Amino acid sequence: MPNLPTVALLCGGISPEHEVSMNSARNIFRAIDKNKYRVVVIGVSRRGQWLHLAENGFMEMVSVEGPEAGRPLALSPGEDRVIRHADGDGTFPKVDVVFPIIHGPFGEDGTLQGLLSILGLPFVGPGTLGSAVGMDKDFTKRLLRDAGIPVAPWVTLRKHEAPDLDAIVRQLGFPLFVKPANMGSSVGISKVENMAELEAATVLAFRFDTKVLVEKGIKGREIETAVLGNAENAQVSGIGEIVVAQGFYDYESKYISPDAAQVIVPAENIGPADTENIRRTALMAYHALGLEGLARMDVFLADDGTVYVNEPNTLPGFTNISMYPKLWEAAGIGYSDLIDRLLQLALERHRRDEALQRTRL
Repeated sequence: MPNLPTVALLCGGISPEHEVSMNSARNIFRAIDKNKYRVVVIGVSRRGQWLHLAENGFMEMVSVEGPEAGRPLALSPGEDRVIRHADGDGTFPKVDVVFPIIHGPFGEDGTLQGLLSILGLPFVGPGTLGSAVGMDKDFTKRLLRDAGIPVAPWVTLRKHEAPDLDAIVRQLGFPLFVKPANMGSSVGISKVENMAELEAATVLAFRFDTKVLVEKGIKGREIETAVLGNAENAQVSGIGEIVVAQGFYDYESKYISPDAAQVIVPAENIGPADTENIRRTALMAYHALGLEGLARMDVFLADDGTVYVNEPNTLPGFTNISMYPKLWEAAGIGYSDLIDRLLQLALERHRRDEALQRTRL
């Protein structure tokens, strides 16, 4: 397939969302138009090793466990082939664009995006800065608040400090949500109704991050919308709703017991004015955070019509139950066409940025 551009599908990773990444990658692999792109799969093991996965075995893999999963790869910035087999046999193809579907820390927090930028590779999703601020819930809230976009009131805790939980409860009241600042898929998140639960939730959240948010619970409907495009051409999908039978939309209800929650696309019984407000707010947040390529924007629609941005997801899931592709499918963009559009957006942004002057004179 010498005439087809090569897509490197990057999956796995060292975060607790490793399995989610593998599920997303399998769906993306199936959906990419093989008549238009050559696809190579790079798995990142839980130890951080980059491996060229055999495509015939990749579809059955739950996780990337070690060298037995594939051939080790080496990265060579500045060379013609910046990704190559570690043994130097020269058979790994030259990569034209990367689809990084590694969720969580070291995948969508700007670290991987910075590495791909150093390698000079176009990639799907926001750049280094947008990924970093979009992953950190504390910085996300600060930027959105300064842009005049409503967010739930919160207090930020740091692991080396002794928090005054009584003061937080007096300030915010119950219920509260306790969240690691840098984590996705609701890992480490708790909804708490009393002081004992708050203390336990804080301990849990600090297992995953050194910075934790305690956030006032917002009474309202949990709405999600999808944004697609670079800074100059971003567009917003319709809206979907998450309806949870009890508790909140946590990791288990997303991936382990999906019957515990309903994903309703399009959302029902929301009027045109509220729908447009949600879509407009999502686009404002997208630009305020410096996002490009794609993001799923999660918001709450309060009873008084206020739209509170909960958080963006800068590399949303692409599993068979994921909201992002469902929203675009409802808007008339099928899964394969969506993947193609994301790859083209990555190439467009790379060409735009490469045209910038790199020397002083």
